[in-house]
Amino acid sequence: MSLAGKTVLVTGGGTGIGAGCALAFAKAGCRVAITGRREDKLKEVAAKGPKDPPILTFAGDVSVRANADEVVAWATREMGRVDILLNSAGINVPKRTMAALDPADWDKLMQVNVTGAFNTIHYVLPQMRERKDGLIINISSVAGLRASPLGGVAYSASKFAMTALGTCVALEERNNGIRVTNVYPGEVETPILDARPVPVSVEHRARILQPDDIASMILAVAALPPRAHVPDLVIKPTTQEFC
Repeated sequence: MSLAGKTVLVTGGGTGIGAGCALAFAKAGCRVAITGRREDKLKEVAAKGPKDPPILTFAGDVSVRANADEVVAWATREMGRVDILLNSAGINVPKRTMAALDPADWDKLMQVNVTGAFNTIHYVLPQMRERKDGLIINISSVAGLRASPLGGVAYSASKFAMTALGTCVALEERNNGIRVTNVYPGEVETPILDARPVPVSVEHRARILQPDDIASMILAVAALPPRAHVPDLVIKPTTQEFC
């Protein structure tokens, strides 16, 4: 199914997987709107995209409920509707063990990684229900399926929560024609690696997944006809364990 003319709202669209997916959707002929906390990063992504139609940008923090409402209203106003919502906003912190984790960081990760996704889903669902159609894609993590010290206590818990959020919404909304796909990437070369407790080498960054790898799979899911639903999708580097 052609994606030309579809409208896409991407959170966390200024860097990493969100940026890679935004550019891929735009090149596929979609109208794309991206949001994130840093306007300069959003503008950089938009500059790499097509000129007609351009990638639209809106600086905002979807972990704040009022901001998420504003973002969805803006995207709907600018594009006419939101056919596809891609939740890609996510963070981690260097101190990840239970012994070292600052409770404030626990709160921050839950707010950004889970509540941000809840907020955007909450505000986009009414229009999707009205149309009896819509696709929501959540960028979770293999840490949302296999908790481990690599992701850490708070990140793993937040991604498990995101997984549950997407699964429940898909079950509740399936008869409204709304599909939800949880994507579980393994290690990906994104700025979140900068928060690792141990610095990641250039060689390691080159071996792991790149944002374009994730984007190609997400476009494949989005191009399926409305009768087809992919609930879960795992993609990892060949050399990364998954057990």
